[in-house]
Amino acid sequence: MYIERVPNRNSPPAVLIREGWREGDKVRKRTIANISHWPEAQIEALRRVLKGDRLVAPEESFVIDRSLPHGHVEAILGTIRRLGLDKFISPKRCKERDLVLAMIAERIITPSSKLATTRLWHTSTLAEELNVTEADENDLYRALDWLLQRQPQIEKRLAAKHLSEGALVLYDVTSAHYEGHTCPLVRYGHARGGKKGCPIVVFGLLTDKEGTPVSVDVYAGNTADPTTVADQVGKLQSRFSLNRVVLVGDRGMLTEPQINSLKNHPGLGWISALRSTAIRKLVDQGSLQMSLFDKQSLAEIYSPLFAGERLVACFNPLLAEERRRKREDLLTATEKELDKIVRDVARRTRKPLGKTAIAKRIGRVLNRYKMAKHFNLKIDDGFLSYERKEESISREASLDGIYIIRTSEPKERMSAEDTVGNYKNLAQVERAFRSLKGFDIMVRPIFLRKEDHVRANIFLCMLAYYVEHRMRSLLRPLLFENENLPNARQIRDPVNPATTSMVTKKKKMIRRTADGLPIQSLRTLLEDLSTRCRNQCRVQGRPEELRFQQITKATPLQERVFKLLGLSCSQ
Repeated sequence: MYIERVPNRNSPPAVLIREGWREGDKVRKRTIANISHWPEAQIEALRRVLKGDRLVAPEESFVIDRSLPHGHVEAILGTIRRLGLDKFISPKRCKERDLVLAMIAERIITPSSKLATTRLWHTSTLAEELNVTEADENDLYRALDWLLQRQPQIEKRLAAKHLSEGALVLYDVTSAHYEGHTCPLVRYGHARGGKKGCPIVVFGLLTDKEGTPVSVDVYAGNTADPTTVADQVGKLQSRFSLNRVVLVGDRGMLTEPQINSLKNHPGLGWISALRSTAIRKLVDQGSLQMSLFDKQSLAEIYSPLFAGERLVACFNPLLAEERRRKREDLLTATEKELDKIVRDVARRTRKPLGKTAIAKRIGRVLNRYKMAKHFNLKIDDGFLSYERKEESISREASLDGIYIIRTSEPKERMSAEDTVGNYKNLAQVERAFRSLKGFDIMVRPIFLRKEDHVRANIFLCMLAYYVEHRMRSLLRPLLFENENLPNARQIRDPVNPATTSMVTKKKKMIRRTADGLPIQSLRTLLEDLSTRCRNQCRVQGRPEELRFQQITKATPLQERVFKLLGLSCSQ
């Protein structure tokens, strides 16, 4: 007996069980049953039985001893190798390099302590892929020491890849709070977000114009931002051998003394911004007039106060309205608190509040809202009154929405529009800080005790962000981001604030790509990739050596991810 499929002209083929035999030179056959209505799997099973094959249920043929998430490990390690980061860390493979790569990958997957890392990478194929299954936390600390020694060479290789003569270099500083008191770097200083009242560690990040990290330096928590600039200048010119670059820093970083110091380096250009006090001087001097912005939002001006520099004045009406609203809210909040103090002072008739006690309470309010410059106060024993300084408020309001970019670059090398756009590129460094200090990389809080380990760990986190930054860039079509963002930055108005593109709005509304794949965040995309597993299988009832591995077949979304990353999706 056998199974035969008989074509039908206008219907699906008939599936028949037939018996055949030979009579002389002729072959005879007859139909035993019509099984066209059977499921395809059942038809195939019967076909194999009729051929004499032995059928065994899947659960009786082999068992899966263990299933480990593999897809996210495959994607991250593949990206690291395509970037050449493994070669940057060490041209030759060694135990230390494998440990560092494992820590970088685990930092992207699940950022955690070194002890937890040695536990977590056994819950995926990461430890097996890099042959670090036997490593403990002490091995990781030794690998950090090894990495710190190689930091100058690694940063030099990164700079050679991403920076060139005449390149734009972005630099900014942030901090991370520290739990403990043993590290010499830990000091109380200007904390940027995070947990208040904790000592901090300061670190400065150097990137290219796209925000790709190139170098990081760690400083004591009480280090002022401007004092770190000299280190970056020395690094760019000495270690990276760049004679001509343009350094971009905010107005709190590139202060007047720092700019005067930069002028001693002829090949080093810079872009920064003026503080409000300097802008007020330009208005009082007559170099800046509001009539400049009657028909345009951007204008170049000249002032002898800043000889040898280009000044690009910008006016943003949306920013002006936001500053006016914020100032009014702060003034109202200050008056509300002052009214409480006035009522308390008026109530204390038997034992009036002294002048000093009243002043202390007022000081706490004014320090909180920073509005002391806009109020006239009259304080005496048992007496308090206040009023707004309308002239001071109007004088400050006249500069709402105005900011001025200053640069050493001539028009021939950089237009006024490009100057403003390049300064605003500092937002790329801020994005790096959000990723480093947030749940993506989670550089904070810092628990490490030794100074060298703190420095090495922050450098390790920078390398993890280097990989993540590249993955975000390649995976933009699947993320809630505009894949045409680099081009959009080149053509959008440099003064007005950036708006959400139609591409991004459509993604947020539909939440699916043109081919029907779900739009993701990078975190959920990695979670989806982790469902692609490596299964350790064993044949039932056979010798123990009959084992094999089977990788879960990639879904359409996973196949798209690997294609965007430029990786092969092997089964």
